[in-house]
Amino acid sequence: MARFRTWVGIALAGTLCASLAGCSSTGGKRAEDARKAAAERGTSAVTTPRWTFAMVTHAGDGDTFWDIVQSGAEEAAAKDNINFLYSHDDEAQQQAQLVDAAVDKKVDGIVVTLAKPDAMKAAVARAVAAGIPVVTVNSGSAESKAFGALTHIGQDETIAGQAVGEELNERGREKAVCVLHEQGNVGHEQRCAGIAETFDGQVQNLYVTGTSMPDVQSAIEAKLRTDRAIDAVVTLGAPYADTAVKAKQGADSGAEIDTFDLNAKVAALLKDGTLGFAVDQQPYLQGYEAVDLLWLYRYNADVLGGGKPVLTGPQIITKDQAAELEEYTKRGTR
Repeated sequence: MARFRTWVGIALAGTLCASLAGCSSTGGKRAEDARKAAAERGTSAVTTPRWTFAMVTHAGDGDTFWDIVQSGAEEAAAKDNINFLYSHDDEAQQQAQLVDAAVDKKVDGIVVTLAKPDAMKAAVARAVAAGIPVVTVNSGSAESKAFGALTHIGQDETIAGQAVGEELNERGREKAVCVLHEQGNVGHEQRCAGIAETFDGQVQNLYVTGTSMPDVQSAIEAKLRTDRAIDAVVTLGAPYADTAVKAKQGADSGAEIDTFDLNAKVAALLKDGTLGFAVDQQPYLQGYEAVDLLWLYRYNADVLGGGKPVLTGPQIITKDQAAELEEYTKRGTR
């Protein structure tokens, strides 16, 4: 496999490998063979108790990114003999209530996202006070440790944004629009701010109503029509990339469309050159590792990261790598 350019410069890859069956192709194959054999027997790959873990995310309905996170978590849960409960709500207060419900059920571990950390702080505190180990995932790396979580798994959003700024520089872009589809999401703000830190050109933030794709398209199209100097549009989620492409076509703009996150549609658009690049944070790995790390903690008091987040990205994916990853995106693991 071709080497991907990566900004995971804090070098936590070694610790990440420790929680997997093996970082080599041989080790990975053995782990997969063991999992399949266990599935055929109707059993898990471990003999530990049937613990119950809950994952509560800020996902909105129909967001394919979170389908991938959930898929990874379910795969690890099957291997680890875990009763896995998944729930989500894009409204922070409702998400907090879902965490409270998991605490009331006396689950054995909780995975939670902190897109809007202030609204989640009290709920996470109740879980920790109840003696339930908590792992944060995807968003909230800055608040995770202070809130009492064991560790955080995901990408550093500022670093990811900085990677995008550098990539735009390499491509000779001069004026970019950063499209924020969820107001109040601290991770999204950090991404756009990171772009502005390293991009030599001008960055403008464009807030859109992410729950309505027609509104997203019309907002981007209007922006491109009124400012012909814009030569790059960066969306913050894979489902919005294709919408931005349609907006570009409607505005008859020459701007390059780039995006955070990867799915089958994005891989196809990268492959045919419609998109410039994508920033992959490996959502399958986020879900998988979150469950696996909770299991390791319950089983052996293991904690990864040494107090620092365990990074799963960012990786800059271009046309050159899209074909290699396309089969994984089709099966829902990238």
